[in-house]
Amino acid sequence: MNHIFVGHYGSGKTEVSINFALNLKKENPDKDIAIIDLDIVNPYYRTADAKEDLKKAGIHVEVPLFANTNVDVPALTAAMGALMENKDKLVVVDVGGDDLGAKAVARYAEEINKGGYVMYFVLNPNRPFTSTLEQAVKMYDEIESSTTLKITGLVNNSNLLQYTDKDVFLEGMEKVLELSRVKKVPVLLNTVFEKTADSLKEEDIKEGRVLVMKEHVSLLWSREDDF
Repeated sequence: MNHIFVGHYGSGKTEVSINFALNLKKENPDKDIAIIDLDIVNPYYRTADAKEDLKKAGIHVEVPLFANTNVDVPALTAAMGALMENKDKLVVVDVGGDDLGAKAVARYAEEINKGGYVMYFVLNPNRPFTSTLEQAVKMYDEIESSTTLKITGLVNNSNLLQYTDKDVFLEGMEKVLELSRVKKVPVLLNTVFEKTADSLKEEDIKEGRVLVMKEHVSLLWSREDDF
């Protein structure tokens, strides 16, 4: 089964993907779990930031050839397709931002369909270009079209970096729920870091489960572009 994370640049896909993979391993200690960095657009392959933590947890990490080097066009590996079509493995796929990055998914559409999938659209309504419903719908449609697969659920990743508090999270959640109603797909995950999670009550979460995250991705100039 493939768990595919797509979204706008800076939506936080990589951090969500890493934390999701680590949590998946905790919930399924006897399962073979892999995480694939499918981003050939962004020159900084940030899944590698957490490579050691992922390996220590027993998670296989697959990144493009020449990732984190000065090669202009990193190459996707043959192993990626084999992982995606293996029904016995749980695979987390971190996809490049926007519709351009999502085109890499289309290359593996046949393998993904064989292995089965859930595709999550990660939304942080506090980021530029997805701050309104119209913008979020446009991004959603463009990415879905590029992948040739169907988005099956949403991830509420509402944050304002270090300024995130309960109010920021709850205001963002309402916008994610609005997109959910328009696109008729459920909110599957609400992601929060520990500080914010401590302030939330069970009744605050209107739909989906909560994934409490730890910070694994280091940012450029504090890497605030992909929190």
